[in-house]
Amino acid sequence: MITFWDNLSALSQDFVLALFLILPTLCIGASVIRGYALWPLVSAIIWRFRGPNITFILLITLSVALSLSISALESGLRKGIAKSTDKFDLLVTAPGSETKMILATVYLEPIDIPLLSGEIFTEIEAHEKVVMAAPLAFGDSYGISPIVGTTADFLTHLSDGKIKGRMWQTSMEAVIGTLAPLEIGEKFVPSHGISFSSQNGAHADYAMQVVGRLPPTGTPWDQAILVPIEAVWEVHGLANGHAPNRLDQLGSPFDAEYFPGTPAIIIKAHELWSNYALRSEFTRSGTSMAFFPASVLSNVFKIMANIRKAMSVMSVLTQAITACSVLMSLIIISRLFQRQMSVLRALGAPTRFVFAVLWSYCMSLLTIGALIGAFCGAATAAIVSHFVSLQTGILILAPFGWGEMHYFLSFISIMALLSLLPAFAVFQNSIVEGLRN
Repeated sequence: MITFWDNLSALSQDFVLALFLILPTLCIGASVIRGYALWPLVSAIIWRFRGPNITFILLITLSVALSLSISALESGLRKGIAKSTDKFDLLVTAPGSETKMILATVYLEPIDIPLLSGEIFTEIEAHEKVVMAAPLAFGDSYGISPIVGTTADFLTHLSDGKIKGRMWQTSMEAVIGTLAPLEIGEKFVPSHGISFSSQNGAHADYAMQVVGRLPPTGTPWDQAILVPIEAVWEVHGLANGHAPNRLDQLGSPFDAEYFPGTPAIIIKAHELWSNYALRSEFTRSGTSMAFFPASVLSNVFKIMANIRKAMSVMSVLTQAITACSVLMSLIIISRLFQRQMSVLRALGAPTRFVFAVLWSYCMSLLTIGALIGAFCGAATAAIVSHFVSLQTGILILAPFGWGEMHYFLSFISIMALLSLLPAFAVFQNSIVEGLRN
């Protein structure tokens, strides 16, 4: 049986699990309401006690919406953060915190980090296993958009060669991310610093023109303005990485003697396995460190997974309390029309019919609340994920997946079982007592 399950595709496993989770509801429903047309009576009861019923439905809606939206947002956030590292196979930076380096280079957070020397870059660039070695330079901005100096090779790598417009040809031209507040053909003057701490007018003599736009990447780089790294160095009065007889050159090869330094070098190797050799080779005590951003994020996610487990325990306890509250609410609500049920029993209605009416009534309220909660949860997840995307620059998609579907179906099945209890509770009193109440 285990071998059969393992041989199924992920989609098949999710589908079979969904069927297994809804099976208790189908079985209970088939055995309880078989042979009866209950909806006219059940709908009349719902309308007759519409005030308490609406309150109860809102309770279920809130519980389901919160659980589903949090689950979808957590999954979407994790996938969005992980996707941001897709174009960063291997990073070489000065020794320090790997997490801090990722925040600065991958997520473009304004963090001061030390520089690597021209000798290290030249050695990496000339390595036989390296296809691309791209330096980065930060420090300036335009509005809320950070300006990043790099090479044309990295720009092609980041955009998969799909640039609207054209690549830069001089150090005073720029290519912008899809969300940058500029258009192709516009000119802008860089500000020294990032965002609100920037110094306008510090680089007034350096007007740059936009010549291209990157396709959407779903990362903070969509807000960035990318320029030749030579432009960043020149604007700050530094050498531009090339010897005096090659000052008009853009990109590799750079001269170590005229290389002002770079906070990070992005490496793409000929083959995947070569990255491991390069990581070992360029991790040097006191000089440089090489690491995989995806690996660092994986470790962060492991910590998050432990936190998630603790939160899951709290979530289970919360759901248990909610289930108890639902059960008590169902019993209280069923007491409201105990007299009507006693009248049916006194008129000779079969016990199973009265039982089916009560169960159907409880399940109707629960199903309506759960369905509304699912729609509200999906809307909440979409709104919050959009807001988080705007704030972080990371594309967060939080659609409901199989995990949320499994939760929804398991909730319905558990409630189907709990709904049996109020139906049994009504029969604890005799017909006479029910009529008196």
